[in-house]
Amino acid sequence: MIRFDFAGKRVLVTGGSQGIGLGIAAAFADSGADVVISGTRATAADYDEDLARFTYVQARLDRPGDRAELAGRVGAIDILVNNAGQSHPREYEMAGYGEVIEVNLNAAVELCYLFHPVLRERAGTIVNIGSCASFIAIGYAPAYTASKTALLGFTRAVADQWARDGIRVNLVAPGFIATRMTAEVRDDERKHGAMLRAIPARRFGTPGEVAAAALFLASPQASYITGQSIVVDGGLMIR
Repeated sequence: MIRFDFAGKRVLVTGGSQGIGLGIAAAFADSGADVVISGTRATAADYDEDLARFTYVQARLDRPGDRAELAGRVGAIDILVNNAGQSHPREYEMAGYGEVIEVNLNAAVELCYLFHPVLRERAGTIVNIGSCASFIAIGYAPAYTASKTALLGFTRAVADQWARDGIRVNLVAPGFIATRMTAEVRDDERKHGAMLRAIPARRFGTPGEVAAAALFLASPQASYITGQSIVVDGGLMIR
């Protein structure tokens, strides 16, 4: 097992209250980091998961005011993980499309900008959580696809510009991970079987497997890596 040491480092994981975000937050905490997570509910106690080991900050990331308040409350960090994201059942309507873009893309972009000064001071790193949809189209989710594709492009652009500031920026692109977001597929025998046939590994991934890639990109072991993406998909994109 690869072990990372983030003792003395402060990390913000947006959407860290459940799913992939919680897996990433837990992995950083296990590696000694001081971890702050954001979520939409009023308190950490409002979640089923035990979040006591983290500092919790409520923030609706579709609201620019909440994003600015989050940055102000969190203050100095060494690592920013832009994980918060969503899909919408009506992405072929402008209202639904806009909601997804606001959270998945605009919030991540603005938080990068808001935390840029302190990350520059601390030679920090940014890990954006994209998706296989950063590379391939999901026909029923045009907003999700657009947001994740754009996030990949944004990651590359700011990695180029901010390398001179000592900030590394990379992206992790998960495939189908066993979280609440994929429960509908996993709970439907027909859909589940079809998806497993499309994944060479013949299983869904785990949040911990995504976390391993995020921690690597944030670690000193990846000090010469910036503007890159790591796909964690069990081979889905091979086909």
